Amino acid sequence: MGFKTLIKNKFLTALFSMLMLSGTELVMAQDANSTNTATGDQSAQQAGMWTSVSYYVLLFVVVCFAVAVVGKILRVYDLTLQMQRKKGINWNNAMAVAFLLFLILGLAGVYYSFSVQGSMILPEAASQHGKTMDTMFWTTFGITVVVFIATQILLFGFVFYYRNSDKRKGYYLPHNNTIEKAWTIAPAIVLTVLVVFGFFSWRKITNTVDAKGETASINIDVTGHQFAWEIRYPGRDGKLGAKNYKLISGTNVLGLDFKDRNGLDDLHADTLVLPVNKSVRLNILAQDVIHSVYMPNFRVQMNAVPGLPTFFKFTPTITTAEMRSRLDQPDFEYHLYCNKICGGSHYNMQKIVKVVTQAEYYDWLAHQKPYLNDQLKKELKMADATEQKGGENKRLALNN
Repeated sequence: MGFKTLIKNKFLTALFSMLMLSGTELVMAQDANSTNTATGDQSAQQAGMWTSVSYYVLLFVVVCFAVAVVGKILRVYDLTLQMQRKKGINWNNAMAVAFLLFLILGLAGVYYSFSVQGSMILPEAASQHGKTMDTMFWTTFGITVVVFIATQILLFGFVFYYRNSDKRKGYYLPHNNTIEKAWTIAPAIVLTVLVVFGFFSWRKITNTVDAKGETASINIDVTGHQFAWEIRYPGRDGKLGAKNYKLISGTNVLGLDFKDRNGLDDLHADTLVLPVNKSVRLNILAQDVIHSVYMPNFRVQMNAVPGLPTFFKFTPTITTAEMRSRLDQPDFEYHLYCNKICGGSHYNMQKIVKVVTQAEYYDWLAHQKPYLNDQLKKELKMADATEQKGGENKRLALNN
């Protein structure tokens, strides 16, 4: 056995040892995770995650080495046949078969992905515009999947069928105007249709024109800061009060300016409750860094940018109770997430969203507490008293 072969064997043995050690560590980490999850030890969970990653990386490396070893064995076998003056391996056929096997495995992987990961897809859209977005998605997805599978079958099929042979010569086609036109015009038409369809659909979804009276949208403020969402509803007047960032304090988290009387009856809520089949306008704001309002079941996502108020209008169409019944999940809840990694406690930025009937919504709204609570009233009175005292001192100083 040569020196190089010995080194390769030792390296491969060491690699397999590392793989077995990593697998043992993975099992130990998983056991630790099952124990520490109950005690809330997140550091152990993260350690287990990275151990799992290293395991699969090593597994991939071992598979690559196994393929290389099989290739070397075939090469040695081919050389042995040639030394015995026998017909060696037809490498053209071997590579063609390898391409065909790769195609079959690839298609099997696609089927597995669709059947396993496909079952994890979101349920039906629970908003009016969500149905339009799903139609756009499935149209684009269907076209790209058909084109992808067709091109891969043609690509690997041509390699297999037209593999090199002593019975025929290769024909090289440097240029063909008809083929060039076909593969340029056809994708251009398909993409144009998709873009136009998407453009008009997005214009309809982001329509800023609002109705008036009873059909007007419900204005709800959703303000993000590290690491929570603050939700504010209008009171009986149906109007939200003005805000001023200079007034933000420990009790006046949103900085409401109560000189605007529209804000005196504004309501603070811990849950985002929405009436079904009623237009809702979310006024989206951020106080520190970029956040993102994300409600996947309603197909709603809009960035919350500091200093740049944004909004999103939508109409919920399926109540929480109805969705629980359709999914057969008694504990199902809609959620509001932050879809921007905004810091270390980003995962805390989530709220439960409930879609209820109109009667249930009004009943819930009647039980919500005003934003202007007793503690905030005391602070405002103290601030007014200090301001009045300062004004009197100023007048006395001017009189003297």
